[in-house]
Amino acid sequence: MQKKSKLILLSIVLTLVMILSACGGNNNASESTQPAAETGPASESQSAATDGALNTSEEVKLKMIFVGPKPVDYDAVFTELNKKLKEKINATIEGEFLDWSDWAQKYPLKLAANEDFDLIYSANWAGYGDQALKGGFLELTEDMLAKYMPTTWKEMPKVSWDQAKVNGKLYMVPQNRGESIEKLILYREDLRKKYNLPVIDSPEAYTNYLKAVAANEKGVIPFTPETGDWKLHNLDRVLLKQQRDWNMLDFDLPLGFKLTDEKGQIFNVYETPEFKELLLYYKDLADNNAWSKNVLNSKNDHQLDFKEGKTASISHNMGTLGALMALMRKENSPFEVALADVTPNSKKSTAISTQNGTSVHATSKNPERALMFIDLMQNDKELHDLIMNGIEGVHYVPVGDNKFQATDASNNYTGFSNWSFNSPLNRDNESFPQEATDMQKGWDANVYHYPLETFVFNNTKVKAEVANVGNVMLRYAIPLEYGVIKDVDKGLEDLNKQMKAAGIDKIQQEMQSQIDAFLAQNNE
Repeated sequence: MQKKSKLILLSIVLTLVMILSACGGNNNASESTQPAAETGPASESQSAATDGALNTSEEVKLKMIFVGPKPVDYDAVFTELNKKLKEKINATIEGEFLDWSDWAQKYPLKLAANEDFDLIYSANWAGYGDQALKGGFLELTEDMLAKYMPTTWKEMPKVSWDQAKVNGKLYMVPQNRGESIEKLILYREDLRKKYNLPVIDSPEAYTNYLKAVAANEKGVIPFTPETGDWKLHNLDRVLLKQQRDWNMLDFDLPLGFKLTDEKGQIFNVYETPEFKELLLYYKDLADNNAWSKNVLNSKNDHQLDFKEGKTASISHNMGTLGALMALMRKENSPFEVALADVTPNSKKSTAISTQNGTSVHATSKNPERALMFIDLMQNDKELHDLIMNGIEGVHYVPVGDNKFQATDASNNYTGFSNWSFNSPLNRDNESFPQEATDMQKGWDANVYHYPLETFVFNNTKVKAEVANVGNVMLRYAIPLEYGVIKDVDKGLEDLNKQMKAAGIDKIQQEMQSQIDAFLAQNNE
C-alpha cells in the first residue's frame, strides 16, 4: 500500500513538472500534432500546452548542401549563425557548396550516392520533381510540418504548399516570397551610346549591339553565357520561351507548350520552324564573333567578367542583374550599365513556389531538427538576416525593417543559394536600381497565369529516355546553338534523328497523358 501511494505521488509530481515545462518560457519550437485539414496551424502556446516543448536536449550537428560558391566570409557568418542556433534549438549547421561550374553534375550524384547530409537546396530548375520521385528527399507530412515548423506552416500560403507537391506528396519547404522568372540582358550602355546604336528592345537591336562590339571593341567579348550544364540556356528562354509566349515544364527536355493553349498540347521545340529560325540567328552571331570561340568549354564567371569589362553583355533574372548593377555603381565602376528587355510585349509570368526551396535528405538522421532549422531561417528575424545578408555592420547595414545598405565587405558573403529561405522578412538592397524596380512593377501588374502553372511531370515511366535525351541535348543541340556546327540544316537533322532514337516521342506521349489527366481533374 505504501509503495502504491509513493507511485501515485510520483505520478502527480511528474504531471506537474510536465505542465510547468509546457507553460514556462522556452525558446524551443513547439508541437502540434493536428493536421491542418482538421484544425489549421496551431499556435505555439496551444502546441506546448498540449504536447510539451520539443526535446532538444541532445546537441545536433546538421549539414546542408548549397548550390554556388562558398562565400569568402563563410566561417565568420556561420560561426555567428551557429551561436544563435545552439541557443534556440541546440543545433549547429555546416554548409557544403557546389560551385556553379559543376553543380549540375555533382548535385544528383550527392543524392544518388546517399551521402551523409541532412538538408539540400532544391528547386524546380534543379530537378526537384525528378529527385523527389527517385527517393532522394524525405516526404514531409502535415503533422511533421505543424509540429516541427509551426510558424512556416502557419505563414506559408496553401497554394505554395500545393505547388510543391509531387504526385500529391510534399518533399520541399518552398520559399515564401514570389519572384519573377523572366530573363533580361545586362549590357554596357556606354558602348551603345558610343556607337550611336538604337535602344535595345528587340532581338534585332541586340544583334546590332553585339556585332558593333565585336567589330570595334578589341579584347571585349560581346556576350558571355552563364557557366553550367544548361540544356536550354538563358538566351533560349528569352528568344523561345518569352518571345513566343511558350513555356517548358522541364528545361532538361525540349518539350514546350503555348501559354494560351487551354488544352496544354505539348510539342517538340526542336521540330518547330521557330527553333530553326533561332539557330540561324545564333549562327549569324557566332560567325560575327558575338561570343568566345571557346564557349563550349569556358568556365568563366560571366558576372565577374562583366563587372571587370571583359564582356559587354550577360543574361540572367532581374534580381541577379539588379544586384550586380547596384554593386558596380557602389564601386564607382567606369562602365555605364543598363537593362534590356528584348521581349517587352511578351506575357510575363512569376515563379511558382518551387523556384527555390529546401529539402530534407531522405536518410537524414535528424529530420526533426532540420525542419526546426528551416523554420527559424524563414521566420526568425535575427537568424534570417544572418543567413541572407551576413553580419550586421560588416556585410550590411540595416535600413528600417525591410531594406539594407551594402558595405565594402558585402561581396564576401553572396552568390550561393540562400534563396531557399526567401520570406517576407527579406531585406531589399537600398541601392537596387530604380529602373529595375520600375520594370519589375510593370511586370507584376501584368502577370499571366496559365492552366499548367502548377503541373509537375512524373518521369518514373520514362527515366531512361529522359537521361538519354539529356545527353543528346548536350552533345548535339548545344554546339548547334552556339554556331559551332557549320551546316545548320544537317546539324538539325542529326539532332532530331538522335532525339528520336533517345526516346523523345515516348516522353512526349507520357507527358501529354499526364497533362490531359491533370487538366481534366482541374476542370471538373
